[in-house]
Amino acid sequence: MSRPPLHWSCLNHCGACCRLAPAERQDALEALSDDQQTIYLEMVGEDGWCRHFDQGGRRCRIYEDRPDFCRVSGLADLFAVPEEEVNAFAIDCCRQQIRSVHGGRSLELRKFERLIRSPQDSDD
Repeated sequence: MSRPPLHWSCLNHCGACCRLAPAERQDALEALSDDQQTIYLEMVGEDGWCRHFDQGGRRCRIYEDRPDFCRVSGLADLFAVPEEEVNAFAIDCCRQQIRSVHGGRSLELRKFERLIRSPQDSDD
């Protein structure tokens, strides 16, 4: 019996992707255009977190109006990932960021692993 394919989905109230610290996310910063880099750097708070991230509620305060580089749907273009590889790329990016922010044995990572294995529509 083969395993069902993994499907990327955003883990609500995780916030790992909102850790924007440029020193920790150099590859992400380099993938952005000059205009996007300016916006990105303006979003970084003194603590390395996005200024628009509500750390208490673990949610984005500008979710509907967030920049294009904050959307998983834009990853393929930013990193020149072929369309058929976007799902796996997004999963790998999230795993890496969740491990970096929350830890490799964190509840968030365990929840994410369960989420990507469950049949559901992806969220962006």
